[in-house]
Amino acid sequence: MLVNLFGKFWKKTPRGVRRWLTRRVEDNFTVSAAAVVTNDVGQVLLLNHLLRPKSGWGLPGGFINAGEQPEDGVRRELREETGLELRNLELVRIRTLDTHIEIIFRAVGVGEPRVMSREIIELGWFAIDEMPGDMSLDQKFIISKTLGE
Repeated sequence: MLVNLFGKFWKKTPRGVRRWLTRRVEDNFTVSAAAVVTNDVGQVLLLNHLLRPKSGWGLPGGFINAGEQPEDGVRRELREETGLELRNLELVRIRTLDTHIEIIFRAVGVGEPRVMSREIIELGWFAIDEMPGDMSLDQKFIISKTLGE
């Protein structure tokens, strides 16, 4: 009886109020999209990111904007940070890290990347067996699994 009454109330409550109430009782999540981007010779694009803890080297990507689709978000991030366009974009994996959801894609880079963001120190194409030594094992694992190594 009480559940039915609550359900009727909930359905008549304005959407903005429902969203506000939901955010008060549910954990908030952040969402980002990253891509394992390769070139025509199979090298992987890595960015040395100023804000990445410990080693700055890792996959390009970033947070998704409200209302933005993950595919659009990862394309936007690559364009903003490197000027690179993507082809053959393919969803590979979604994982949850505490209250963060990370969506990982695989793609082929089109164009010549360059540093276009103050967040990026440097970038480079790396062979699988020649990645920066201080890069996190987690980033190396994601690349290896994504490329089927």
